Amino acid sequence: MLSRRLIRIKTFKVLFSYEFSETGVVDDAQKELYTSFEECRKLYYFLFNICFPIVRIAGDRIEALKNKFHPTQQEANPNYKFVNNSFVEFLGNEKEFCKICEKQGLSWAEYDVFLKRLYNSIASSEYYQEYMNSEESSFAQDCQLFKRIFEEEFEDNEMLEKILEEKSIYWTDDLSYVLNLIIWALDNISKTRKFNYPDLFIKEDDEDYAVRLLRAAILNYDDYMKLITENLANWDSDRLVSTDADLIVLGLAEAVTFPEIPLKVTINEYVEISKYYSTPNSRIFVNGLLDKLIQQKLKSGEIVKTGRGLQDGETKN
Repeated sequence: MLSRRLIRIKTFKVLFSYEFSETGVVDDAQKELYTSFEECRKLYYFLFNICFPIVRIAGDRIEALKNKFHPTQQEANPNYKFVNNSFVEFLGNEKEFCKICEKQGLSWAEYDVFLKRLYNSIASSEYYQEYMNSEESSFAQDCQLFKRIFEEEFEDNEMLEKILEEKSIYWTDDLSYVLNLIIWALDNISKTRKFNYPDLFIKEDDEDYAVRLLRAAILNYDDYMKLITENLANWDSDRLVSTDADLIVLGLAEAVTFPEIPLKVTINEYVEISKYYSTPNSRIFVNGLLDKLIQQKLKSGEIVKTGRGLQDGETKN
């Protein structure tokens, strides 16, 4: 489930918070890292669980209109296509999914105002109208409708972001990544009729990678920070941005600890992360200083890259 990029981002955030923690216990930082991993998977289930209340609201609207004193012909003879969506029925029959959501408290019950606004937005969209007016009735089409809902309604949704912040401090930053997983899963479900229960890690060695990266960064933090400040050319060390420093520390820790990862990959990854989690000038700063320090450690023998392309980045991680 977790890509290497996301593992790096989460490790960076834990390192940043560890820097200001009162305990300074490495094991506590490792526990926080695991918590952030698990929270990502919980968000996946939480977002999938929204399908039920959306359909419920649609059904409630239909019944309310039918029971009007003088319903229109359309209100008296409603279109139940969305209410009877076969994907939602399929999801409701996934006992393991329902058990996970119930056990972890992944309910939308207290967010009725948001759910009604969400349904209004869906119902007024062109893709929904096309779905409702289509003569096709298939499981694949029902899956594709929810794929469009997740694609169109959840990104840049301020009300949703506030809800996610209330539920978990980890969820807002994970939203885009998890939405992409859900969209992929819906495509797969439409073909296989099997729900995807994602493993936490994509590769077998990803868990080991995450733990070793965090511990290497923490245990060598002071040495790496000293090296950073000693190599600040034309820059006041007091003005060094903490996020930049932590990204460089992680880059050094990765370059030293993982001889199988090409140096170009390591540098590029932390430069990319700096674009989203630091200052506008961080990309240039992180790229230049991290590359300089890595070259120093290559010459001193602290970094060893013996495989083809590992020093020049000919291969990819």
